[in-house]
Amino acid sequence: MSSVFDLLGKSKSLKVGIIGGTGLEKSDFMVSTGTKVVETPYGQPSDSFTLGSIDGVEVVVLARHGRDHRLNPTNVNFRANLWAMKSLGVNVILASNASGSLREEIPPGSFVVPDSFIDWTQQRARTFYDGQQGHPTGVCHIPCFPAYSESVRKIIHGCSKDIGVESHNGTIICIEGPRFSSRAESLMFRQLGADVINMTACPEVYLAKELGILYAAVALVTDYDCWRVNDTEFVSVEHVKQVMIKNAENTTKLFRKVIQEIKKQEATLLAEAQSAEEIADSGVMR
Repeated sequence: MSSVFDLLGKSKSLKVGIIGGTGLEKSDFMVSTGTKVVETPYGQPSDSFTLGSIDGVEVVVLARHGRDHRLNPTNVNFRANLWAMKSLGVNVILASNASGSLREEIPPGSFVVPDSFIDWTQQRARTFYDGQQGHPTGVCHIPCFPAYSESVRKIIHGCSKDIGVESHNGTIICIEGPRFSSRAESLMFRQLGADVINMTACPEVYLAKELGILYAAVALVTDYDCWRVNDTEFVSVEHVKQVMIKNAENTTKLFRKVIQEIKKQEATLLAEAQSAEEIADSGVMR
């Protein structure tokens, strides 16, 4: 019987993965040392991985939708992406998600650092432990509270303040996409307690937990979703693109500062990553 950690090993040093969503397909904010194509038991990841460093910290970067943005949210191979990250030694992930705001007080251009999620997807593989040949065995009951790494979230909030961008806590709801919500759906999601809406937060967040990876995300708010009753404008790709350009600039600044802070807390975060691996392993019933 095999676990994730029998197949991939456990952490011995700290390495940071960056999964860039829409608007962050480039990786020119780091010192690149090359690219690597990774094969996984779950198929092909979204693209090759860019390897390099930021201020001396080893970094692995992946464009979630592919560098040419060819993959719609449902077709992103989340399991292959996360498995490949772990196989490359990544144990901390910083992710970005272009998102719509469900709250008046969270305007376009701001950041939300999610503290919980609602998974509203229907068509995605949700676990590495699916009983298939060559995959880890057993059934993984991974705890999802806390959903995100509180230590990394705290770092993100502090660094967001440093670069002058407003950041909020909140719940992110992940819909299947690729269409945007109807107004009735948007109003319902507000009633469910969601603060921002996105198409790629899940299953990425809890697949990372199954691998014992410290995972935190930044929801980059591009627009108000269509819940505003007196708002006659609708969410459009063109409008979202304009805001994404500025959001991408701010996010690259943010991630660079976050990685500098991670370096200062390397020993503590490595110990937390090792603890996360133990929690993930103990969540498997065999």
